[in-house]
Amino acid sequence: MIEVSKTELEGVFVIKPHVFEDHRGQFVETYNHRLYAENGIDVKFVQDDISISTRNVLRGIHGDNVTHKLLCCLHGKLYFVVVNCDTESKDFGRWQSFILSEASRMQVLVPPKYGNAYLVLSDEATFHYKQSTYYDRSKQFTYKWNDPRLNIWWPIENPILSERDEQGK
Repeated sequence: MIEVSKTELEGVFVIKPHVFEDHRGQFVETYNHRLYAENGIDVKFVQDDISISTRNVLRGIHGDNVTHKLLCCLHGKLYFVVVNCDTESKDFGRWQSFILSEASRMQVLVPPKYGNAYLVLSDEATFHYKQSTYYDRSKQFTYKWNDPRLNIWWPIENPILSERDEQGK
């Protein structure tokens, strides 16, 4: 069982999987193609990735023009941002933020032409994402986390960044 909700951004969905809890802990089915397709998400995923980061690390804004991504936080807590990076769209630069955490188990489906980024709010966080295409750095776009055209609000002034994210290339 999952609950799928539209967001303020066209084509971006929030998915809340059912969390079964008892005296032993938790069980969460994080993906079931049939169940997702029945709820309007009929995307074939071909690659899974995990990123582990520490507090104040900011990764992104990355994306491409062909890949759907299903993203969640397996451990810790993240400030997660999705932004419309389609320069031909009237909604270019429109963004929305979410808090992703191991407590909520919430997932976000990000369509092509959208970028995503996250800031680690906990001591450490594990970020998981499924992709509908194989990773190809040469086809990706990157925007600086503080690009003035996007005007994204971040709960930090001096995040820890990679060279790619610092330069926005």
